[in-house]
Amino acid sequence: MSSTTSTMHTAAYDNLLAVYRSTSILSVLAGIAGILVLRSTLRTVRRKLKTTSLRGPPGTHPVFGASKDLFEAPDTGEIFETWAEEYGVAYEVPTSFGGTKIMLVRSKSPRTLLRPGNLDICANRLGQSIPRTRVRERNTVVALETITRGSFNIPKPEITCLPLFLRQRKSLSPAFSHAALRKLAHVFYNCAHKTKAGWDALIDMSGGESAFIEIQDWMNHISLDTIGMAGFSHEFDSLDGKPATIQQVFSAFDASAKQSFVDVAVVLFADVFPVFSYVPVSCVKSLTDMQNTLSGIAKKLLDRVEKEKKEGVIDGKEDKSIIGVLIKATEAEGGRHVTSEEVLSSMKELLLAGYITTSNSMTWALVELARNPDIQGKLRDELLAFGSEPTYDQLQSSLTLPYLDAVVHESLRIHPPLTDFVRVATEDDVIPLSEPVITKSGQAINSISVARGTKIGLPMACINRSTAIWGPDAKVFRPERWLEKDGIPKKAQDVQGYRHLLTFADGPRNCLGKGFAVSEMKAVLSVLVKSFVFEMRDGPNTQIELCRGILPRPRVVGEEGAAMPLRVTRYEGC
Repeated sequence: MSSTTSTMHTAAYDNLLAVYRSTSILSVLAGIAGILVLRSTLRTVRRKLKTTSLRGPPGTHPVFGASKDLFEAPDTGEIFETWAEEYGVAYEVPTSFGGTKIMLVRSKSPRTLLRPGNLDICANRLGQSIPRTRVRERNTVVALETITRGSFNIPKPEITCLPLFLRQRKSLSPAFSHAALRKLAHVFYNCAHKTKAGWDALIDMSGGESAFIEIQDWMNHISLDTIGMAGFSHEFDSLDGKPATIQQVFSAFDASAKQSFVDVAVVLFADVFPVFSYVPVSCVKSLTDMQNTLSGIAKKLLDRVEKEKKEGVIDGKEDKSIIGVLIKATEAEGGRHVTSEEVLSSMKELLLAGYITTSNSMTWALVELARNPDIQGKLRDELLAFGSEPTYDQLQSSLTLPYLDAVVHESLRIHPPLTDFVRVATEDDVIPLSEPVITKSGQAINSISVARGTKIGLPMACINRSTAIWGPDAKVFRPERWLEKDGIPKKAQDVQGYRHLLTFADGPRNCLGKGFAVSEMKAVLSVLVKSFVFEMRDGPNTQIELCRGILPRPRVVGEEGAAMPLRVTRYEGC
């Protein structure tokens, strides 16, 4: 190489180095942000060109559209229903940075929205037991993840092998079968009787026949101890006063102050640019704490079971808990193999779902009974007339204790723990509608086209208590509707979820634990309602509001966190 050429190369290098040194970090970040915005804009333009242009509400914020209002609303179901009444069964909601989300209140075949097909599964900050898959199936829209308010969509590495969720469900299904749950019914009753003893003690300490008891906290204890024993053969002993880290973390969420604009902005930015999920604001730190807590508990439980197995402690005894079934699946063949990492991820999800959703549902059931003393009395009469504690099979039947069954399902209808799903199309597709809608151009259509990447929202709370579906008394807590001959309207019967509800979703990705949750609710109510009378703390006019934690939870107005105190009186009979 000549000296001239060498000199030229050196000069070029020096020039590049000078440019590099003159470039600030802010300039680099601005460049990256520009590229991300451009990419997002191009994708948005493509989606708008290939997706049916629907009518919908206007955005109330120049950057966040309607997303900020929805994020901060305690109950999105009412908002979605108001929009459905104005715009029809499918409408378009403006989201952050000019994006849109289609809210679908009713499709021609609701199950197509909840089975494997063209919607990609997204991860959230709690980990991912069902990684992204590419399943091709025309004219279907696939389940994506259930999003709770405050969660983030964090993309994970894509997997193109056999869909993991199919292997996981196949591995988990035996743990949620009737045969398996039948052996766990005693766990539900054990926790219910511990609660009864605790409440009797509180009433005795109050010096009277009643006491004000914060029932939400007790329902948290029941759910945690139940999922601990039934799910992991582990005794959290929270009903015995033993502090549980997981409960402290969730309680901190419920007790947290109203999020600042920065917190809300980071959440909404993260929905478009996942990298914002790692910005160290308070809401992200809280989610990180939860993730670390769940990971630590799951890892500790898994290590304990594997150690016991290695040392022969459980030789000769088959572990029927959920974790026992999962660990067995790690050694299985024929497509049921699940890795240790997937077991840990599933355990975290089970801890979250088994704890917070069921406790929320049981709290709402007791609140509605306290609000409706006539319904409470009718349920108590049925339980007392039955006498003995129902077996698992009797709990599962809608005929053995029909009013108990009606009360539980009416509570699940009115108060689904999760208010909505958000799903993302992985391919261009067409969704048939149950009735025509009017597009922005004024055209009446019976189906909508959706482009790859389009977000589809399914407002479960709206659908469960929509007057257009359930009739004029849809928002009234009325268990009798489940017992009357024509109590379930025809449009509600067309909803193909469990008992015509979307509370547990539907299709192959429906909630495996629905039998577990319903049995637990019935067992707990059967013990507590026979033993106590529930009244609102400040009488019939007690005001209740929704507080935003991991899930929307009820609380008495003026209370901190998610406190839901009721007056609990020992039932002495007539």
